[in-house]
Amino acid sequence: MLEGAKPLDVGIPAQVFTTRASMPYEVRVCGAEPGLVTGGDGLSYAVAHGLDALAWADVVFVPGYRFPDREDPPRGVVDALIAAHDRGARLAAISTGAFALAATGLLDGKRATTHWHYTQALAAKRPLVRVDENVLFVDEGSVLTSAGAASGIDLCLHILRGDLGVAAANHAARRLVAAPYRSGGQAQYVPRSLPEPLGERFAATREWALHRLGEPLTLDALAHHAAVSARTFSRRFVEDTGYTPMQWVMRARVDLARELLERSERSVEQIAADVGLGTGANLRLHFQRILGTTPSDYRRTFTKGE
Repeated sequence: MLEGAKPLDVGIPAQVFTTRASMPYEVRVCGAEPGLVTGGDGLSYAVAHGLDALAWADVVFVPGYRFPDREDPPRGVVDALIAAHDRGARLAAISTGAFALAATGLLDGKRATTHWHYTQALAAKRPLVRVDENVLFVDEGSVLTSAGAASGIDLCLHILRGDLGVAAANHAARRLVAAPYRSGGQAQYVPRSLPEPLGERFAATREWALHRLGEPLTLDALAHHAAVSARTFSRRFVEDTGYTPMQWVMRARVDLARELLERSERSVEQIAADVGLGTGANLRLHFQRILGTTPSDYRRTFTKGE
């Protein structure tokens, strides 16, 4: 963590990747050097590790920090991040931590995001970075960035989902009382004010749909549940989630299929029927399109050693 580190940004990855027995992670907190790091919002942190921890880590999180646009991180921090990346570690920035990640040059030519208040500053300071202000997080493989603090949870769950599978990520989300899946493409904030009851209604409709994925779900049915026209529902849904309603339903069905592949012995054909995709061929088609793999390969990946 850097001087001015924001408390939530520090705590989120530590709590998601907890060292409890059910999780195969060890969490170490480091600074430019061991000792006291002055944080933001009146807090300070007693940090046990220095930059040597980056030579050990598989995933390195850079929490957001205050005044990121004023000056670059210390050269030693930048060099340590580059060395960790060259070694094969993933680098993940929460909020304004993207400024430190951008200082390495590793985001040049890549998409990235940060807290909406700082997107223009990041774009101005690092013109080679393709800053996207309208997403919760961006995954560029070995470098990942997220928006404000709450979207750090989404980024952590996204990484956890890739490492351990949907079931583990959903379990962590329940432990955190967080939404199990918000796509990276979901908007950081709604660009204009919407009546609060409508926002609540749309959230309720998504929850309603998640419990009925095995049933026929049409745009008209979703709009009827939200008590708006299909046209209004489609437009507002894209603003809220980054997906059309039926794209969102399809991804929810594939995610449910992933969890069933991990946790059950049901056949691909049975799972396809369970999640509303009808046939195994249909499930394989959408699995390949969305995840770039097959249901059978996915099951083998996430059931090794069980």
